[in-house]
Amino acid sequence: MIFREAQTKDIKQIQVVRNAVKENTLSNPGLVTDKDCVEYLTLRGKGWVCEIDNTVVGFAIADLIDNNIWALFVHPDVEGKGIGKTLHDMMLNWYFAQQKEMVWLSTTPNTRAEKFYRMQGWKEVGLYGKGEIKFEMQNPLRP
Repeated sequence: MIFREAQTKDIKQIQVVRNAVKENTLSNPGLVTDKDCVEYLTLRGKGWVCEIDNTVVGFAIADLIDNNIWALFVHPDVEGKGIGKTLHDMMLNWYFAQQKEMVWLSTTPNTRAEKFYRMQGWKEVGLYGKGEIKFEMQNPLRP
């Protein structure tokens, strides 16, 4: 497994992972465009990928403008190998080195993602969008 910063050339494979997930699926795959990915990777924040045999199997993207985790997804074929946790930790370490504010994300209730975020220390603060759970995390180094 190789973990590295995401590049725009990874977007095609990032989209494959995003559309392969079994939970938190997009109602319309066209809702997240390649142009959106370019914007989040180059203008709004930064992303990371995990590769196995030169294939992206997981990715994470943080958004500094909206103080948001825009994406964290792992291909179902490689779940349970610590890929999501490693990407999560890399992303938050970078995020909190840039921003002193809290960060937030949302996810569908009763999913593995919900359990994962709770285990990572995220705090539920309410609902977001169409019934998703909104979580926040404070900067652990904030004075």
